[in-house]
Amino acid sequence: GPTPTDGVVAEPKSVALVGTGLIGGSIALAARARLGATVVGVDPDPAPALEIGAIDEAAALPEALDGAAVAFVATPVAALAPTVTAVLAAAPAGCLVTDTGSVKRAVVAATDDERFVGGHPLAGAETGGARGAREDLFDGATWYLTPTRRSSGLQLERLHRLLTDLGARPAVLDAETHDRMMAAVSHLPHVLANVLVGQAARALGGEHAGAFGQVGPSFRDATRVAGANPSLWGEIYAANGDALVAELDAVLAALQDVRARLAGGESLEGWQAGAAAQRDALSAATAGEALAELRVVVPNRPGVVADVALTLSREGINLADMSLAPSADMATGALALWVPAARAERARTLLAELGLSA
Repeated sequence: GPTPTDGVVAEPKSVALVGTGLIGGSIALAARARLGATVVGVDPDPAPALEIGAIDEAAALPEALDGAAVAFVATPVAALAPTVTAVLAAAPAGCLVTDTGSVKRAVVAATDDERFVGGHPLAGAETGGARGAREDLFDGATWYLTPTRRSSGLQLERLHRLLTDLGARPAVLDAETHDRMMAAVSHLPHVLANVLVGQAARALGGEHAGAFGQVGPSFRDATRVAGANPSLWGEIYAANGDALVAELDAVLAALQDVRARLAGGESLEGWQAGAAAQRDALSAATAGEALAELRVVVPNRPGVVADVALTLSREGINLADMSLAPSADMATGALALWVPAARAERARTLLAELGLSA
């Protein structure tokens, strides 16, 4: 297949976008405004994206990939794997291909091409579709990247830099960890919100019109996502079903424990205080933390840079930035990594264990 050494990789001035809804449209708006890119959209109904100026033109595959430096696949989850396969088949040799799906294992497992790096931006809006798209949707948002040992280090570094230019904060982790984490912090809350509104509907009787006036803000906050986009979320639940079932089992066990303690007359003050401490820890800000730069020389073969990023990720060390400069003979590359200064020594140890000295 194509390799990073097949000529000079173009800067992302030509972007192909497959799926021009909220996420795709926002990528297009940001790429045009912040990268000066020309964006070609692929969609059964590209009219809304054309109307808001998100895409320069609409085309079908494979024509949309002609000359593209990067391709984003922003289709519904169920269509991701076959669409990514079709895009890779049509994409030029040096074209970077990524996706935006919120479940990653299936598309990663189905794709064996070093030009592909899976992705998932943690961003959304109350209004779906291209008409809800915004140029600043990804500003400060985490954008997960799920490379494999097959992924090209050059393409991973390009994508990391590209997403930073779009305003996002890239974070690297493996697909299985991503899906397990999303089941806990995204998919489970949607399920619980649905359950809560069902409980409230039963508690408030048969007439529900205006019933939100009878509940407090905590209920409204906890159920904001209830019933969101049924076709999208039905696909997400199905695609991540095993991880979501595991989280539901854990929640059921936790609820049974609380029930037993409450039925036994136990005070739940300590339990409540523990939840407060856990929430504070989860929400602790890390923005503005000091960074340290580490430099290593890596061999030019697929998977090396991904292995570095995933090894650090498994220790909770995120890459704030990265840069890869190939040597003149393309045999090696100088890899620069920027990590939280407080974790720099641990990062050096992990790099050494991989046979790389920083």
